[in-house]
Amino acid sequence: MNYLNQLEMLFEANRNEEQAVPMKKYMKDHFPFLGIKAPVRRELMNKFLKENGMLTKPFQPDFVLALWEKDEREYQYAALDYIEKSLKKLGKEHLPLMETLITTKSWWDTVDMLAPKPVGKIAKDSPEVISETIEGWAYGDKLWFQRSAILFQLKYKKETDEARLYRYIKQNAHSKEFFIQKAIGWALREYSKTNPDSVKRFIEENELPKLSIREGSKYLT
Repeated sequence: MNYLNQLEMLFEANRNEEQAVPMKKYMKDHFPFLGIKAPVRRELMNKFLKENGMLTKPFQPDFVLALWEKDEREYQYAALDYIEKSLKKLGKEHLPLMETLITTKSWWDTVDMLAPKPVGKIAKDSPEVISETIEGWAYGDKLWFQRSAILFQLKYKKETDEARLYRYIKQNAHSKEFFIQKAIGWALREYSKTNPDSVKRFIEENELPKLSIREGSKYLT
């Protein structure tokens, strides 16, 4: 029995149709759900990964892609759980996989983990991918790539390339897309924990969406 079959059996045994309805509704009916809430899913994933020793083996992109092809959203979350526990194994060669995941079955719930965690980790270890790939995301016209470019440095703190962050924000500041405006605010809010004076000055000196300003100013006095 392969890994996917094992996980399917485990998840199906915990399917809850009653819980699936509000979960689907919360995600604007974009995806069907099994009805497995996050704490239970994480428990099941931990059990699954421990029993088959997957985390002691090389990272398996095919397993991730197989989960991504499944209908129910919990399978994509399972893929994200696996990716998060495998961050140390990810390298530049896995960035095309992340691009596929960002642009397939895309919504904030998957992109907001992929951008700051695996993409952020890969970019920190192999900074050349920023100019080679992420730069194109920021200056392109694909919503989820644009959001990812703004958010990939989210956890960098003092290692944030401030000039790049601000440049990507200004490039996308006139977007009417809610998810871009929200990403700008989130990135500024997070960076304000490290450099509040710089963020305050940036907000004051640039024309930004009201939503971005409101979100980005939350921790500024």
